Amino acid sequence: KDERSRFWATYDQVSKEHDGEFLERNNSDMDIVLIFSGLFSAINTAFIIAMQPNSTTTVFVQSTSPNITVSSSTGSDAKSSNGIWFQGLAYVALSFSLLAAFGAVLGKQW
Repeated sequence: KDERSRFWATYDQVSKEHDGEFLERNNSDMDIVLIFSGLFSAINTAFIIAMQPNSTTTVFVQSTSPNITVSSSTGSDAKSSNGIWFQGLAYVALSFSLLAAFGAVLGKQW
């Protein structure tokens, strides 16, 4: 009986060390996933907004002459097939990035 209790005491010590290292490594990996997916989602959202068909910027310049309106279109032509495919891929990438962030949050809470 003494050998069994010594075995289980050693097993308990080794398993706690292994589990602690595993949790520490995966916790830091999930932090990296959260940071990357957050930054990627923010940048991807900016591109999605810029790709919208009615994305125009109007700037009113006040100077000595009457109001001068300067308008520049920043949106791409969303009606082309390449534009539609690119928008679709951007939305899919944003969805997967948010899904990865959701999975990392669930993993950290577990």
